[in-house]
Parts: sequence; structure tokens; C-alpha cells
Amino acid sequence: MANNKVRSMTAFGRAEVNYSTGTAVWEMRSVNHRYLEPHFRLPEAGRALEPKLREVLRKTLNRGKVEMTLNLKVNSGEVAGIEVNQALVNELVNAAQKVAPESQPLNPLEVLKWPGVIAEPETDAEEQAGAILDGFKQALKQVVDNREREGAELAGFIEARLAGIDEQVTTVRALLPQILQNQREKLKNRLLELLEEIDKDRVEQEIVLLAQKADVDEELDRLEAHITETRRVLKNGGPIGRRLDFLMQEFNREANTLSSKAVVTDTTQAAVELKVLIEQMREQVQNIE
Repeated sequence: MANNKVRSMTAFGRAEVNYSTGTAVWEMRSVNHRYLEPHFRLPEAGRALEPKLREVLRKTLNRGKVEMTLNLKVNSGEVAGIEVNQALVNELVNAAQKVAPESQPLNPLEVLKWPGVIAEPETDAEEQAGAILDGFKQALKQVVDNREREGAELAGFIEARLAGIDEQVTTVRALLPQILQNQREKLKNRLLELLEEIDKDRVEQEIVLLAQKADVDEELDRLEAHITETRRVLKNGGPIGRRLDFLMQEFNREANTLSSKAVVTDTTQAAVELKVLIEQMREQVQNIE
């Protein structure tokens, strides 16, 4: 199924489809998982359809642990016409008397539970299979709709954090020339005060090296590139969870470098704020398909 929307991996779906002798009831729950991991709970009448159901699921979802339960209910109108297999009942009573002649009479309700005692109405296997498959698709569509609805909320959450990161990058970039100049003057004055006899050219070289270490222009460029790429990925949609997870690692790498190079309060505070925003995004990305 083609899709260009961001999807969560958490959702629920339920569907009921009637057929002549009963109702097929599907319930589905999905949670986040690294891969697509389906778990079917099917009655005997539905087991032959499992390969087809897996194929439909695989074409619809890409990731997530999905639990799918099918219940087949017999229509109440059909139950009223169910017949008792009297011959089998007689055999059960005779067998019980042979085993324990002096025992109490068999409990009628226990006898009715014995396989084959109640003759269930005949079911059109093809009609039942069609109802099962139709219900499966309906419940699965609910799951997809819910995933997309929550995915849109997650995308909005991430976009808000990207805007916060963009703001921090802009702030640090605007302050960077003055930060570097102040740091340069501070280092120069301290060194000249302590080491007046040392060659001033050597002092200047050391200042340049220290200033280079404090220059975070490249880190800011890469953060901006990651912001652009994350927005592009969100816009394209589809199964983007793994790509976003990789981008969160790259964001974190640049934030750590920025923190290690911080020489003034402004960049230190910006690095801390970046890490908070990135961690908030990373937590939500874990739930995106």
C-alpha cells in the first residue's frame, strides 16, 4: 500500500462482519517494534487463511508488533435451531454406567459440552472466509488510520523541536564572532601578563590554536543540515523511523561536540538546550514506523 504519511506504530482496530450463520470479530493492537512482528490468534476455521492474512498485513505495514485476534460467533437465531445428537448422548450415558454403575447420573450441562453432542449449523466455508478476510481488512484500515493520526501529531511535535534547535543555532551563530573575539582577547591578556618574556609570536600562535578549538561554525552548519534533512524526511513520509533514528544520533553527535567546545555561558546553555530538544525528539521517533 503506497503511503506518504508519517505513521506511529501504536494503534487499535476492531471490526465485525456478519455472514449467514455467524459473525467474524477482529481485534488488532500494534505497538512499536524494530521490525514487523505479527501474532495471530485464530480459531480452527480461520487457520487456513493465515498465509493470505500475513500477505495483506505485510503489504500494509512496515514495522511494529501487531497482535490480531479473531473470534467467530454463532448467530443467536441459529443457536435456537441447534439439534442434540441423542445417539451420542445415549452412548455417553451407557459408557459412564459401565465405568461406575453406582455413580450419580451425569450432569446434563457436562454432557452438552462433549464434542459432537450439539450439532452446530452448517457453515458455508467460502462465505465465512470472505467475512473473515473482509473484517481483517476493515480492522487493519482502522489501525492504519489511527497510526497516521498519531503520526501527524508526532511529526508536529518533532517539527516544534526542530524549530527550537534552529533557534539555538541562530543564536549561537550570531554570538560566535563576538564570543571568539572576547575569548581571543581574554587569552591574550592572560598570557601576556604571565609570560611577558616569551616570544609574542609564539603567544599569538597559541591563541590562534585555542580560538580554532572554540570555533563551532562547522558544528552549526551540520546542525542546520540535519534540520533540513529531518524536515525533508518528515515531508516525504512513509516508513521513516529508522532514518529519523539515525538523524537523532547525528544531532546528538554535534550537540556533544558543541558542548565540549563551549568556552562561554552562552554556548554552554545552548548545548544543554539542544540536548534536551534532541532527547525529546528521539523518544518520539522510537514510535514512528
